Amino acid sequence: MKKILFPILFVLAGFAFTGCDDLLDAVPRDKMTEPSFFRDESQIRAFAMVFYENFPTGDLYEANDDHYTQNNLTNEEMGLRTIPSSGGGWSWGALRNINTLLEDMNNCPDAAVRAKYGALARFFRAYVYFEKVKRFGDVPWYDSTIGSSETEKLKKPRDSRELVMQNILGDLDYAIENLPTAKSTYEITKWTAMALKSRVCLFEGTFRKYHAGDVFLQTLPADAKPYSWYLDECAKVSLELIQTGGYSLHTDGGPAKSYYNLFHTMEATSLTDEVILARDFNQAYGVNHYSGAVMTGGSRGCPSMTRKLAASYLMKDGTRFTDKAGWETMQFAEETQNRDPRLSQSIRTPGYKRVGEDKVTSPDFLVTFSGYHPDKYLMGPEDDTYSYIDLILFRLGEVMLNYAEAKAEAGTLTQSDLELSINQLRSRVGMPKLDMAAANTNPDPFLFYEGSDPAGNRWGAYQCPVLLADANKGVILEIRRERAVELAQEGYRYYDLMRWKEGKLFECPFYGIYLPAVGVYDIDGNGTKDFEVFTESASTGDAAAKIAKKLNDAVFLSDTDKGCISLHHTTTRHWDENKDYLYPIPTDERNLTGGALTQNPGWKDGLFQ
Repeated sequence: MKKILFPILFVLAGFAFTGCDDLLDAVPRDKMTEPSFFRDESQIRAFAMVFYENFPTGDLYEANDDHYTQNNLTNEEMGLRTIPSSGGGWSWGALRNINTLLEDMNNCPDAAVRAKYGALARFFRAYVYFEKVKRFGDVPWYDSTIGSSETEKLKKPRDSRELVMQNILGDLDYAIENLPTAKSTYEITKWTAMALKSRVCLFEGTFRKYHAGDVFLQTLPADAKPYSWYLDECAKVSLELIQTGGYSLHTDGGPAKSYYNLFHTMEATSLTDEVILARDFNQAYGVNHYSGAVMTGGSRGCPSMTRKLAASYLMKDGTRFTDKAGWETMQFAEETQNRDPRLSQSIRTPGYKRVGEDKVTSPDFLVTFSGYHPDKYLMGPEDDTYSYIDLILFRLGEVMLNYAEAKAEAGTLTQSDLELSINQLRSRVGMPKLDMAAANTNPDPFLFYEGSDPAGNRWGAYQCPVLLADANKGVILEIRRERAVELAQEGYRYYDLMRWKEGKLFECPFYGIYLPAVGVYDIDGNGTKDFEVFTESASTGDAAAKIAKKLNDAVFLSDTDKGCISLHHTTTRHWDENKDYLYPIPTDERNLTGGALTQNPGWKDGLFQ
C-alpha cells in the first residue's frame, strides 16, 4: 500500500497528542509547555512530518531558463526584479519549527529517538539554510528559537557565508551519522543527507570558483575554506554514496525506455534502485500537482524546450549534432533522428505516443510555442486536471553528475572517475562513453568559444572567463552537457547558471524549431498537417493545419519570413553582473533591524545610506 503523504501523517498523528478522556485536562493551546509535548516518538514524528513541506511540490517541471522557457519570461530573466517590502523568499517560519523540535525533544527519554529526529531536524535546517544561501548569499544563522522577550535577537546582522555553510555541513554530518540507513522512498535517510551534502558542496565550490573576487563573496573571512575544499568534500561524499549506498541506475526497459520510465511511473516505490527520495502524491487523499495540465492545457505557461538544449543532445553514435553540415537549418523530423535516446524520452518526437494511448501524437502548438514539446511527468489524459505521479527529489543520477563535475572543476578528474559516473549514465541509454582526453583536446565550439561566437551569438554560447582559462574546459563542458540532458526539466538549471556565473545567457536569443518558409507543415512527418505560419490568412479546407499562427503577430521567425521560431521576440532582457546573482533583502526586514541587516550588492533601497 502506498504511504500516506507527509501532510496527512502530520494531521492524523496529531490526534495522538490527547485522548478523549484527557480533553478536560488538556493544556491550553496557547501554552505549549515543555513537559506537555515531545514525550515519545509518536508525538515527535507528528510534529516533524510538517518539515517535509519545505520540499518543492509541483514546480519541478515548470522551468524558466535558457533550456526550458514559458510564454511569459520571469522578472529574473528580464532584469525587472524590484526590492520587495516583505516576502521575496525571506521567510523563517520553517526554521522556527525546526529549532523548536531541537530544543524541546529532550522531553523524550529515548536517546535513540532523540538522535534520529535530531538528525531529521538538522537535515531540514541544512536544507532550509542552503536554499536561503542560494537566494541571498550571507544570511543570519539562528540555531535557537526567539522568545517574545528576545526581540533584540531579531536585529541580528548577517553572518558570513562561511559560517553558515560550515554550520550547514555540520548539520548534514550529524544527519548522516544518525539517520536510518534503510532505504525509504518517501522519508529522509542517511543516503538523502549524503545526496544533499553532495549538492550543497558542489554548489558552494563552483560558486566560489567562478565568483572569486567579485562583490558577492566580498564578506568571506580570510580563513574561509577555498573552493577546492568544497569540491573535494562533494567528491568524497558522492563517491561514498555511489559505492556504498546500494543504489544503481534504473535500467528497466533498456536504452529505449529506462530513462523515460523514471518520469512515467506513478509510484516511486517502483524506482527504489535509483530514487533516493521522492515526494508522494496520492489521489485517495486529494494531494496532487499539475504536470498534466501544464504539459497539455495551453493556459499554464506553455512550457517549451529551446533549440539550444535540443541541439546539445549528441548523435546516437556520440558525435556532435552541431558538427553536422546544415544542422542549423534542419527541420524537426530530420533533426530528431538518431540522437541521444534521452531526447525522444523527454519531448514529443516523431512516433510519440502518450502514456495509455495507441495513437501517434505530434507537438501541440497550442501548448508549446517552440515546437519542442516537453513530456516529463506527463501521464495519461485522466491526469490532465490533477496529477498524482510522484516527483523525484534526489536520485543517484544527480549524485554521479555532481561527482564528475566536482572532480573536473578541482582538476583531479581521471578517466576512471568518468567510468564511475558520466559513462554509467550514457551506458543506460546506449550512448558511447565520454573520453576525457578527446574532450579536452577538442572542446565543442557550440558550447565553448573564445573571442567571437561562431554562431553570431544566436545560440547563446557564453562562457565565464574563469572557465576559458581552465585546462579541463573541454571535459567540464561535456559534463555540463550531460547535466543539461540528464537533469532536463528537473529544476536545476537556473541555479546551475548562477553558480557558473552564466547569467548573461538570459540576454541571448531563445529559439524554437527551424521553418524554411511561411507555409503549412507536417512537423513530425506522420502525414498530418500540424502547423501553419501565414502572412495574410490561414489555409482552409483540406489544406488547413491543426494550428495556424500569423507571422509577426502570433509567431516570429529569426530571418524575417524563415528561420527558427523566435521566442520572446519583442521582449528586452538585461542581466546585471554586479547585482542579479543574488536576490534583494526586503525593506521591512532592513528597517526592523535598524540597518544591521545590510542590503545585497547592487540593490539600492535608499535605507541607512
